[in-house]
Amino acid sequence: MFALLYFSQGAVLSFFTALNALYLTSRGVSMSQVGIMGTIAMLPFILKIFLGMLSDRVNLRGWGHRKPYILIGLLVQAACLLLVMWVDPGRNFGLYVLLAFLLQTGMALYDTCTDGLALDTTPQEEEGTIQGLMVGGRALGVVIVAGILGLVVDRLSWSAVFTGLALLTLIPLPLVLRVREGARPARAAFDWKAFGAFKRWPIIALALLGALYSLITNGANQIVNPDLQLKFNISYTQAGFMTAVWGLGVVAGSLAGGRLTDRIGQRKSVLGAAAVSLLAVLGLAAMPSLGAAWALVALFGLAYGFYETVYFAVSMRATDPRIAASMFALLMAVANIGTGIGLALSGTLVDALGYPLTFVILAGLNLLVLPLVNAVFKK
Repeated sequence: MFALLYFSQGAVLSFFTALNALYLTSRGVSMSQVGIMGTIAMLPFILKIFLGMLSDRVNLRGWGHRKPYILIGLLVQAACLLLVMWVDPGRNFGLYVLLAFLLQTGMALYDTCTDGLALDTTPQEEEGTIQGLMVGGRALGVVIVAGILGLVVDRLSWSAVFTGLALLTLIPLPLVLRVREGARPARAAFDWKAFGAFKRWPIIALALLGALYSLITNGANQIVNPDLQLKFNISYTQAGFMTAVWGLGVVAGSLAGGRLTDRIGQRKSVLGAAAVSLLAVLGLAAMPSLGAAWALVALFGLAYGFYETVYFAVSMRATDPRIAASMFALLMAVANIGTGIGLALSGTLVDALGYPLTFVILAGLNLLVLPLVNAVFKK
């Protein structure tokens, strides 16, 4: 069920990863506006701490602390996808951004509660593996759907894309409806005092590490296809398949990263993920030909999946069971602040400096991981 929920999320994210920037620019929207829209749409993920607190505290109508919120989030996402097809972002950019914000709110709700359910039920020794499966499931959704979306755009219409994504959103519903949440143990009862953990420097450093990795990987990811379209005039179908190749890299990186983290430890895994990220983003800056781009985008996907899986596993280990969903959500919220900054920053830098130099700047930011790692794993 966890993998399927993340698969559906990945299916929708495949649009935002592969085609959203191309869709908007084809309607006369600038890259700076694309970046701003991405930042606004990320706000629900930045504010998801409140969704986590709601889930931790409120057993909704006796259905549980996780299940009803997952259902609501999926339905909100599907509804927004069906509505957005009627909006021309070139003429009604504000309305498009509003629907994207509401869609992401639904996604943030079921994402937070899925994480909470995983935290409630996953043994510590399997944290890396389960995060690898979840990140991999999301990436698999990107892989399978991204290429198809490009073909649908070229041969049918954008409306067909949004309708198909709404239907894919509903796939996990039968499994979610079958979930039976057990009673929460006393040690997991919500306690405001547990938030005192965020006063400790290692937890603060962990949150900053999340913001840093997310800024770099998502900031770079937003501009890959627009760069390829500018350099090599790729079609929507090619953009979709390029994102599918990226997604395959994410699947490989997440599955390998989860197992590697469980085997060699979290500190070494974080350092390894940062090194791979630095090399992969520098590779995107070079991009000498379309043929080379396929390999470089796959390498970037591997770095993305590896980095994200490692960070999620480290965050799982750091959570207090009394506020599991809230604490994990807050760590993810800070990471998503990094995403919002990265989306706005990369779009603005591209308009000012061009694509290659933007990639170089983002790659260099990986070096900031060194002092943060020392703080997170201080003994």
